[in-house]
Amino acid sequence: MYDVIIIGAGPGGIFSAYELMQKNRNLKIAVFDAGHSLEERHCPIDGDKVKNCIRCQTCAIMNGFGGAGAFSDGKYNITNDFGGTLYEYIGRQQAFDLMKYVDSINMSHGGEGTKMYSTAGTDLKKLCMQNKLKLLDASVRHLGTDVNYVVLKNLYAEMKDHMDFFFDTPVQSVEVAGDEYRIHTQDKTYSCKKCIISVGRSGSKWMEKVCSELSIPTKSNRVDIGVRVELPAVIFSHLTDELYESKIVYRTEKFEDNVRTFCMNPYGIVVNENTNGIVTVNGHSYDSPELRTENTNFALLVAKHFSEPFKDSNGYGESIARLSNMLGGGVIVQRFGDLVRGRRSNAKRIAEGMVVPTLAATPGDLSLVLPKRILDGIMEMIYALDKIAPGTANDDTLLYGVEVKFYNMEVEIDEHLQSRYPGLYIIGDGSGVTHSLSHASASGVYVARHVAEQMG
Repeated sequence: MYDVIIIGAGPGGIFSAYELMQKNRNLKIAVFDAGHSLEERHCPIDGDKVKNCIRCQTCAIMNGFGGAGAFSDGKYNITNDFGGTLYEYIGRQQAFDLMKYVDSINMSHGGEGTKMYSTAGTDLKKLCMQNKLKLLDASVRHLGTDVNYVVLKNLYAEMKDHMDFFFDTPVQSVEVAGDEYRIHTQDKTYSCKKCIISVGRSGSKWMEKVCSELSIPTKSNRVDIGVRVELPAVIFSHLTDELYESKIVYRTEKFEDNVRTFCMNPYGIVVNENTNGIVTVNGHSYDSPELRTENTNFALLVAKHFSEPFKDSNGYGESIARLSNMLGGGVIVQRFGDLVRGRRSNAKRIAEGMVVPTLAATPGDLSLVLPKRILDGIMEMIYALDKIAPGTANDDTLLYGVEVKFYNMEVEIDEHLQSRYPGLYIIGDGSGVTHSLSHASASGVYVARHVAEQMG
């Protein structure tokens, strides 16, 4: 019997547990995660013997202590302009203050010395506007994959003696038992007075199942579909040196869809991700100069919202990713010049190009995978970016596909991020409310403070 059980050891779960520990050292807390402990999280892809995703039962990149953010490049965007709608539940100022608090915790656990970038007062906003592009406002703390790991390691070291961690222990179901909750794993049942669910994007299917079993109302969210662009770092250096990550939005002329840049990784690498058995693409970068490459990568994503009668936005994104896996055996890579000319890329043309790929992917043809509307939007965006960063539309620019950002069904929660059951909280990206490290972490702190207050 625990006072609080937290399901999911990603940013939301970690900051819930950390804040509960700060507020009340007497609380009996347990944290469950389907993945490994931090030191045991290793992706088998080594670029030598194992070049592609081998579909591990539990993806070490997506699951385990630190969540899917553990091996991301540790970008904490401190803003309400993107990254989720937490502010709609708790207010803009409180959401902002909590993100600043999360930043202070990261700084005191190994992140000190990392840089905070800001779009405030930049001339690049004007340059974007002159070319039909919108640069979103944000302050960005970049930890880097290396420093992010150190911060997580230090947080775990401080927490591990004050609560029970259960790794490699998937929770199968959550049961409401009067004013308590029962957490069922494969071979045991645990009880608690308060339950905080923070299962992230990779827990989307599980979350849907739990909401269905407990009759918690949900509504369909969106899915973002696109590609990851890789090009010489020097092409974007005037943007990345000043802003590190520039969130740029373009409204296409043809369909009036919004295409946006996402997860920019200066001097970084492109990586595989395994979500529910589907291999997609993402990017990482490091704080340490020794680990940097000569390339910058970023995603170009088109958001698709669906109306009645279709509700399964994630299923739509999954079907496109499966098609890519079917044709390429995993991730497909194509030169922009080959895409424009309507031909598939081959290993020879990629090898002769200016951009050395940082991910071993199958040369192919993305026009056989991505719907025309999405592909047209991405190509329009590349030409628009070429005006503010000449060279973006070079023939040798590499496009990896597909990149899909799955959003959980938006779960019905109140202003305390509590479900229709008192004491059952749903936070982080698993709630469909947050879409970023900073928002998920802030939601964890917010709920922990509410729980600590209630439990005296």
